[in-house]
Amino acid sequence: MRQILPSSGAVHFSTRGEYGVRLMVELARHYGLGPVSLAEIADHESLPRPYLEQLVVSLRDADLVHSTRGARGGYQLTRDPAQIHMGEVLRALEGPLAPMICASEDPIHAGICSRTGFCTVNLLWVKVRDALSSALDSVLLADLVHPRATAHPFHAGTSADPVPVPALT
Repeated sequence: MRQILPSSGAVHFSTRGEYGVRLMVELARHYGLGPVSLAEIADHESLPRPYLEQLVVSLRDADLVHSTRGARGGYQLTRDPAQIHMGEVLRALEGPLAPMICASEDPIHAGICSRTGFCTVNLLWVKVRDALSSALDSVLLADLVHPRATAHPFHAGTSADPVPVPALT
């Protein structure tokens, strides 16, 4: 009997988004400690270094990372992880959010659909786009670096503060 696997879903982020987020989390873990080499990140995250080299171009163009050359060179975040929203990261990697072309954040793409002037289904796709955008923009890079120890994986909180551990007496 052949097993049918579910699809990845209607809204899908590519490996660019996945690997880029993992790269940014690693840079956030090293924030304030100096540059980190892509080779080190690739080894730690089991990611292909040549692919990371492609991703940092988009992240640099979006002013999220900068590079330092030399023996101790590498990449660093341009600002504190608590000031970087994940929506900004994913837009830099994937482009404008668009569950359907007619609901793209980019008005040029949204105008491509020939039904835009009269289609009421577009209201659904715009609502999906706005909900996705709101969710991504509500998560900070810092939230992914130090998850709350007591938080449920589906907890909607965004505090990056560590949870105090009671003293043993």
